[in-house]
Amino acid sequence: MSDKPKFAMYWAGSCGGCEIAVLNIGEKILDVDANFDIAFWPVAMDAKYKDVEAMEDGSILLTLWNGSIRTDENEHMANLLRRKSKILVSFGSCATEGCIPGLANLSSSQDILNTAFHTISTENPNNIYPLPTTQVPEGELTLPTFNPVLKTLAQVVDVDYYMPGCPPESHQIAAVIDLVIQVIHGKAQLPPKGSVIGAGSSTVCEECSRKRNVKMVKEFKRIQDVAPLDPDLCLLEQGIPCNGPATRSGCDCRCPRVGAQCIGCYGPAEGVIDYGARLITAFASVIDANDPDEINKILDGIPDPTGQFYRFNLADSLFRASAGAFKKNG
Repeated sequence: MSDKPKFAMYWAGSCGGCEIAVLNIGEKILDVDANFDIAFWPVAMDAKYKDVEAMEDGSILLTLWNGSIRTDENEHMANLLRRKSKILVSFGSCATEGCIPGLANLSSSQDILNTAFHTISTENPNNIYPLPTTQVPEGELTLPTFNPVLKTLAQVVDVDYYMPGCPPESHQIAAVIDLVIQVIHGKAQLPPKGSVIGAGSSTVCEECSRKRNVKMVKEFKRIQDVAPLDPDLCLLEQGIPCNGPATRSGCDCRCPRVGAQCIGCYGPAEGVIDYGARLITAFASVIDANDPDEINKILDGIPDPTGQFYRFNLADSLFRASAGAFKKNG
């Protein structure tokens, strides 16, 4: 038996980009193998739930959990890996905020299924929907229950650390792995429980070199409708809805640096209670108008307010979900 501490990574309701980001750390992945026994990582190795259930509680040193909690299977695994892990990291935007899947919290479960199985883009002439259970010659097959509302990991279990990003930047992942390895060898200490790791503590705007404080916005536009784009001026102050003022730093301002607006994938900056509310305040601050009706008209020019203000953060916001999401029947 190896004396190395155990590592686990699990993929719940997400796209899989977080797994790719881990592999993108390149040769640094060899340090993971050198310092950990990989106990459970379904995307990279054959593993069964029963193997995890048989482990002693607390026997896994570090678990990176990526993905939101959408089904009862996700919820079961969150509770199981919480018991088995000494350190549980909410890894990536889906786990920490709900991310794009969290926008489904605006609809009921039935509406979501109808969209998936009974719309113009779906060939389903017999109107077949998935069943919770079905009988086959080998026995009964079951599907996980689709919960009414998507949750973040911290809304289900106690989380030790949060690592935001959609996905987290690979160099940030490598830095966190280095830190944990240093801790294992007694050369460093972990930050306080509940800390955000692998990210900055300020905003994307603080990392951005574009000039600000012009505040002459008369309307908001899609970026393709702004021509020519000023390469030096703040995108928001050119009327382009940029989420930098409310978004946590740590991505090296990759999008605004090349002329694309920040969409908020690193989540709320330090101290932001509600991401959307902070953004509305920031957007209003650059509007060149004093009349409330004119300000409202300018703000109405944002084509998709929900997607703009809560694209990644709806499930973790003060709103969390619409009343319709809790309906059993759409």
